[in-house]
Amino acid sequence: MVLQLFTRRTLPFFAALGLVLLSVLLSSPRTVSAAAPAPLPSPEGPDRFTSMVVDITLHEWWLAAWRDNSVACSFFVDHEGLPDYTDIFSACGQDLYNEWVAYSTPCGAEDINTCPGYYFVEVSSKPSTRDVTVKLPPPQVWVSLEDCELDSDGWCITQPSLVLTGEEPLPNESITAISGTVGNDSFTCSENPCKFKLDATKPEGIRLKFWVYSTHGDSSQVFDALVRVLGDQNDQRLTPRWYVNVISQQWQGPPIASCAAAWEAFPPPGDLPQWLTTPQSSSDLYSNIPYAYLAANLISEGAVDVTSCGDDGLLPDGSASACGMDSAAGAVSEWQNRFDNLIFSVAQDSSVPAQLLKNLFSRESQFWPGVIHNGQDVGLGQMTEGGADTTLLWNPSFYQQFCPLVLDQNACEANGFANLTPERQNMLRGALVSSVDARCADCPLGLDLSRANFSVDVFAHTLLANCEQAGKIVADVTGKEPGLTVDYETMWRFTLVNYNAGSGCLAIAINQAYNPAAETPLDWTGAAGILDQACPGSVGYVDDISRGTESSP
Repeated sequence: MVLQLFTRRTLPFFAALGLVLLSVLLSSPRTVSAAAPAPLPSPEGPDRFTSMVVDITLHEWWLAAWRDNSVACSFFVDHEGLPDYTDIFSACGQDLYNEWVAYSTPCGAEDINTCPGYYFVEVSSKPSTRDVTVKLPPPQVWVSLEDCELDSDGWCITQPSLVLTGEEPLPNESITAISGTVGNDSFTCSENPCKFKLDATKPEGIRLKFWVYSTHGDSSQVFDALVRVLGDQNDQRLTPRWYVNVISQQWQGPPIASCAAAWEAFPPPGDLPQWLTTPQSSSDLYSNIPYAYLAANLISEGAVDVTSCGDDGLLPDGSASACGMDSAAGAVSEWQNRFDNLIFSVAQDSSVPAQLLKNLFSRESQFWPGVIHNGQDVGLGQMTEGGADTTLLWNPSFYQQFCPLVLDQNACEANGFANLTPERQNMLRGALVSSVDARCADCPLGLDLSRANFSVDVFAHTLLANCEQAGKIVADVTGKEPGLTVDYETMWRFTLVNYNAGSGCLAIAINQAYNPAAETPLDWTGAAGILDQACPGSVGYVDDISRGTESSP
């Protein structure tokens, strides 16, 4: 598809790539004024606060001594429940706070007068009001595309326009101007929206920064976008055409290419490799591969009738015999497709390619969500504690969703995974590994399929975490955003190395393979040659998954 959205929490600044304001022809000369060569000063940003009066209930509390019931401190709080540490410290002072903390356990003695410390007594409550400062929503600028009539190859056959649209959420306020910079060129649009006719950029794209001003007297934050426009007018065509990609958190348009924002790597124009696609429907994920490991598990759990096999369908080492494979063929075919609908749904929600997920599960577990050969890896995608660590550390949004399922929500919100205590980190790692381990002694087939289903989403987020970490490794070695050095498909291969062999293996290969003086400074062939020596098996692993069809572990 010609338009691909790439969102990212933070888009690092690129040096100006020297385009003449997107090679921009403005849709109306009166809507945009060309500024002086010096860049516009950055706006101060939104400054939006107001106060409002809210109704509250004040609760009067006494802090009384056990020894004689004397009131040491009297104060009001505006929340339900017992006073907290902050209430005591602010109302009663440091000395009394320290004494209360030292003896804050309830009195268990028969004669309470012998207990040290203090206890709470709620005396009264009364209605009251309070002035509350409220942060108002800031103005926004959205990026979209117009005038792009697509051909069958996903190219615009009419010259497209990039559109910046300011949005003012406050009533009775409006956008006064849209401004921005491209390299050393700056612009100001007096009308909203602001439109630019696009022409071809460099293959790396160009960096656009933009913001809006409001009648409220402030501005939006500064947003940015990485825009690539490929031109196509050769001696085999009568008319020109354009292929457009936009990376921006403000993009409003067709869906994304997974991990492209993390790498700032534009996918190739046209169709992606089959293994990096999500098909039109889950039925297109169908496979029928004679998985021997899957067959052996189905036979062992009694899901296959092997009464016609003199060897009960299994060889002495526990693998499926030839007769067992024949008897289990139907069950194997059905089982390997039982997760297709879920894989397809998760792919649409997470943007991780559905075929990649299916190929990964095929290679890792043959779709049997337990433990392979009594190892430490578990689940459809064979999670380890190291893999759990990567997921929780490099996918903060997943961490914020998963952490409160295990730890106190306040602790999760106040700390990223790296800032938790080692004990809490271990708890989270263990919980994540356990959540994808579908083994269940009391369940049919020895599997808790609800856990297996849940794990599909977990493994998708694990892949996203690995693509972030792989991108950071490439950026650290090259000193550039990955997309300036490595193509999109190769970055996914590096991600699979990171998933399978770990970040240490990938870092060794990237460090040794990177040659900044070469025409192609870093590619899969060079890295694979090093991986064959440093991390045997990782290249075959990637090759199996990237062939477009599933493979056995």
